[in-house]
Amino acid sequence: MFDVLRSMRDMDVWVPRTVVQMRRLGVQSVPIALFIATFTGIVLALLSSYSFSGAVPLYFVGTLIGKTIMMELAPVLTGLALAGRIGANIAAELGTMRVTEQVDALETLAFNPLSFLVVPRVLAATVMVPLVVALAMAVGVTSGWITAISLLDLTTPEFLKGLRLFYEFKDIWFGLVKSASFGLGIAAIGSFKGLRTGGGAEGVGRATTEAVVISASMILVLDAFWAVILL
Repeated sequence: MFDVLRSMRDMDVWVPRTVVQMRRLGVQSVPIALFIATFTGIVLALLSSYSFSGAVPLYFVGTLIGKTIMMELAPVLTGLALAGRIGANIAAELGTMRVTEQVDALETLAFNPLSFLVVPRVLAATVMVPLVVALAMAVGVTSGWITAISLLDLTTPEFLKGLRLFYEFKDIWFGLVKSASFGLGIAAIGSFKGLRTGGGAEGVGRATTEAVVISASMILVLDAFWAVILL
């Protein structure tokens, strides 16, 4: 990370490539994130109504869906999915470039490989993962609301009453701060594993697997860290 920060001074190298990486790592990740969020909202609505039945007012379904999706499930589940998509993509791409000596060619041409390859990916993931998570939050709550009014004995005013009951603004920014750190970690780990790849095709496969596993573990550790720090 120190080398990445030092390489950011080469703005003419990484700025044009960051926009391309934002589309690849962020925009193209939206469908899988929204797919996960949709069914997360549906399942949460059904399970919470089952758990609350006869015990607490049903409008607490809105409370549970809002709190759980915004603070925990949208950032973590989306982060885990993107660890597989983004982390694997970065590690495999950079690993292939390493074993085919394309990284060495960049150095021969007087390009800093970190400015050219790593900085755009790290910045793009750090910026775009929170945006993808924000969309997942909105879709998850919406799917929970639609499920509640369609399959449960709950009206829209009751759902909104529960959604607003314990809502705080930090519910949203807490999830976005976490997701930004997830994106930074995923891109940094994928880049690190990719650039340290050796051993041909087998090495690329091993680096890709390690990047995904370590990124997923890192997300769970950071999730606990932010819970302690921010809550």
